[in-house]
Parts: sequence; C-alpha cells; structure tokens
Amino acid sequence: MPSVNFTVKWPNGEQIQYYSPSTVIYKYLSMSQCYPSTQFLHQVENGLYAASERVRACYGFACSSAMDNLAMIKHQAKLFELSPKDQITVIEMTNK
Repeated sequence: MPSVNFTVKWPNGEQIQYYSPSTVIYKYLSMSQCYPSTQFLHQVENGLYAASERVRACYGFACSSAMDNLAMIKHQAKLFELSPKDQITVIEMTNK
C-alpha cells in the first residue's frame, strides 16, 4: 500500500512532515492549499482515520502510525494555541 508524507506549514512558519499510510489522504488534503485551522484539523483527522481503516481492510489491523501522527498534529495545534482565523498550509505531499 503506497504511503504519503505530507509537510504542513503552521501559522508560526514552522514546517513539520507527517505520515499517512494510504493515498486516501489526497481526498482530504491538497498540496499548496491553505486551510483555516478548524477545517485543517477536521480534514486531517478524517483523512488519517480513513487511511488507518484502509490498512485495517488490507491487513486486519488499524495503523498505529496514522493515529500517532494525528496525535502529534493535535498536540502541535494546542501548542500553537490556534484561533479559527489561523491558516495552515499543506506545502508538500509525496508518495512513498
């Protein structure tokens, strides 16, 4: 199953790379797209859950890496104390 690494630019300018175990994340996030923080968090959560479920369908178990990455993203969002007006940009998405 092809995976995707995606890099996010947070409102403070920090860029962090995350992992999705499935290309289904492309249905939820787009490269070079800016998202209001609440929309980004909603989209990435749905996308990583869908990716984890694709792993479950193929291998019989969910992907813990997808859930770990979601936890990291939520942790970053709390650290940055995001407001609904803050923009998050997906700057790169690469298949592995």
